[in-house]
Amino acid sequence: MTGGAGYIGSHVLLQLQARGERTVVIDNLYTGFRQAVLGTPLVVGDVGDRELVGRVLREYDVDTVMHFAASTIVPESVSDPLKYYGNNTGATRNLLETCMQHSVRQVVFSSTAAVYGIPAGGIAREDMPLGPINPYGTSKLMSEWILRDLAAVSDLRYVTLRYFNVAGSDPQGRIGQSTAKATLLIKVACEAIVGKRPHVSIFGTDYDTPDGTGVRDYIHIEDLSRAHVDALDHLRRGGASTVLNCGYSHGYSVREVLKGVERVAGQALVIREEPRRDGDPPVLVAEAQRIRTQLGWTPRLDDLDAIIDSSLRWERKLRQEPW
Repeated sequence: MTGGAGYIGSHVLLQLQARGERTVVIDNLYTGFRQAVLGTPLVVGDVGDRELVGRVLREYDVDTVMHFAASTIVPESVSDPLKYYGNNTGATRNLLETCMQHSVRQVVFSSTAAVYGIPAGGIAREDMPLGPINPYGTSKLMSEWILRDLAAVSDLRYVTLRYFNVAGSDPQGRIGQSTAKATLLIKVACEAIVGKRPHVSIFGTDYDTPDGTGVRDYIHIEDLSRAHVDALDHLRRGGASTVLNCGYSHGYSVREVLKGVERVAGQALVIREEPRRDGDPPVLVAEAQRIRTQLGWTPRLDDLDAIIDSSLRWERKLRQEPW
C-alpha cells in the first residue's frame, strides 16, 4: 500500500487487517502518520523511488499494489502544478514500471472525481467525456491513462476507483482524518466546532445551485474502504480491468453540510462567505451503478448525520490527544 499511513489508505488498511491480509505500507509521512498503520510494517520513503519500491516488492513477495500516495489539494495544484505532475503522474509511472519488473500484475488505483471537470448536469458517469479543470484532476487522469495503456500491452489488471467527497472516520475511533491544514469541508467544520479554527469559509455563494453553494456527493470513509476490499476480491477472481465511481449518487450543498454539522454538534458555526476558488465545479455527483453491478458493493453508511458524527467524535478525540 502506497500512502497507507494517510487518511484513506489507513482506513482501507484497517479493513484488510481485519481480514487477516498480509500487508506492507510505503509512505513518506509528509501528510501521513506512523501511528495510523497500527502494527503493519511501514517503510518510510517515496513511491517514485524505484530502488526502494523494488526492494519492498521483493522482500514482501507482493502480489497486489494499492496506490494511494498523492498530493490532493485542488487550489494548491493550481498554484504549484509541477508538484502535482511530479508527485502524482511521475511517481505513478515509476511505480508501475517497478511493478512490471517484479511481476506485480494487480493494481487498485486511488483516483478522483476531479477527472470529470464540470460534467453536464453535474452528474458524472464513468463512460462520459473527461475534462479536468485543475492540475490535480489532470495529474490523476494522466495516471489513469498510464494504467490503461500499460494493461493494453501486458497482463496487468487494475481497478481504478474515482472518489467523490470522502468524509467520516473509523467508527471505533482508532483513526481518522488527522492531516494538518485539511481542506475537506466536514473536517474543517468539525475542527471549527472543537475550537481548532475560528470560522468556516464558504467559497462561492453564486453558483447555479438551489442555495448558491457548491453541491457534492459525500461518501463515508468506511464505505469507500470496503470498495477497495471488493476491488481486491474482483482482481483475485480474475476480473477484468475497470474504472468505477465511488459515491452515493446524491449530493448536499455546502450550506446543507454546515447546517448538518451545527445540528449534530448542537452549536452554531461562525461562517464567512468568500469568493469562488479556482478549480471548483458547481455540482459534482456520482452516477454509481457500475460499482454495484461489477463489484457487488452497496452503501451501508449513506447518512449525512452519521458521517458528521464520526468526524466530530474524531476531532474531539484529537483535541484531547493530538497526533
